[in-house]
Amino acid sequence: MNFQLLHPADQLVIIMQRIYGYGMTTTSGGNLSVLDENGDIWITPAGVDKGSLTPADIVRIKPDGTKIGKHKPSSELPFHRMIYNKRPDIKAVLHAHPPALISFSIVRKLPDTHLIPNVHHICGEVGMAEYALPGSTALGENIANVFEKGYNTVLLENHGIVVGGENLFKAFMAFETLDFCARLEINANRIGKPIPLSPKNIEISRKKQHVAMEEFTPASYSSMEKAARKEMCKLIHRAYDQKLFTSTQGTFSQRLEGNSFLITPYGIDRKYMDVSDIVRIDGDKKEAGKTPSRSVMLHKYIYEKHPHINSVLIAHPPGIMAFAVTDTEFNSKIIPESYIMLRDVPKLPFGCSFMQPEMTASEFSKSVPIALIANDCIVVTGDSLINAFDRLEVAEYSAKGIISARNIGEVVMIDNSRIEEIEEAFKLK
Repeated sequence: MNFQLLHPADQLVIIMQRIYGYGMTTTSGGNLSVLDENGDIWITPAGVDKGSLTPADIVRIKPDGTKIGKHKPSSELPFHRMIYNKRPDIKAVLHAHPPALISFSIVRKLPDTHLIPNVHHICGEVGMAEYALPGSTALGENIANVFEKGYNTVLLENHGIVVGGENLFKAFMAFETLDFCARLEINANRIGKPIPLSPKNIEISRKKQHVAMEEFTPASYSSMEKAARKEMCKLIHRAYDQKLFTSTQGTFSQRLEGNSFLITPYGIDRKYMDVSDIVRIDGDKKEAGKTPSRSVMLHKYIYEKHPHINSVLIAHPPGIMAFAVTDTEFNSKIIPESYIMLRDVPKLPFGCSFMQPEMTASEFSKSVPIALIANDCIVVTGDSLINAFDRLEVAEYSAKGIISARNIGEVVMIDNSRIEEIEEAFKLK
């Protein structure tokens, strides 16, 4: 789907449906706007259920202030207009009240965007706007003044978050990413002390390049490949719906025959990933006209070194990632399923996945199917796509269980004698 070719009213409805559907605002909360090439502001209405918004509900504001539409515009129109006046480069504004960012708003603290590199790359530095009455000129001035300093993402004291972007999807991507960052930091604080990346490591990650590969045009697509593309898209959509992925982060790959495999593309919205977006890799060549994930070499080396592995997933869900950004060890010996699926989970150093992919690939084995990479991601392998996806779910759910348990008592692990019993019963040795 080419989001930018959609009418502004359709764009606003689609993004509001995503924000509301994923629990990041309420029926009456939040507002979005788009500034079009004519200088018209298209904005969500006041007093209309965000869960059933339609294009006919969107209000159009002409440059002379004329309102076109059957509803009143959002009461927050003043700050949208002020942001556009202060920042001509901004063409879309998003405001919402997701619970994790509200937590930071009410303690008046900014989320740490340096815990993993992609957050800082997408969101940049975050500003803070002083409290003022919702809908007031004072609030609009407070927010617009922070945007004028160059911030694109601004937390509001005791209120919520405002994000501006060159288009509505870019604003949403930053909003979604910062919400993920806030949930990650909250989880990390429950189990230890978050350790941010140094400026040097942030810069190293920023210089991470796409892999230069020759191109080929597939002569045909086998039934096996067509089925694999379909299954990948189905599970990518599920991963996004379960918040295991964000719109542009998270990678699946699936081995084909010979030295070929399929992998997700770089920078394509995971919510609407289509079979035609998936990239085929044949040896050292990529499918023509497509850009594979920048982790493509890690996937390639894993398949070359481990014939038993047929699928590889890379993700950043905020439960298991809490263990990647703290010194707290993740231990899978909490329930039998967790240990059977995950085994022992090593933590590898930051940067190894893209600076030393061949060495990193060597860390995996039948007894080490997954690994955490500090301040980066979780890498999950499996003998099939559904097996790898199941492991990712189990890792995230296990992490959530451990984090929640910290609030009610001391975690008791399954002891080694019972682990040996599990290994023997399920033939894990």
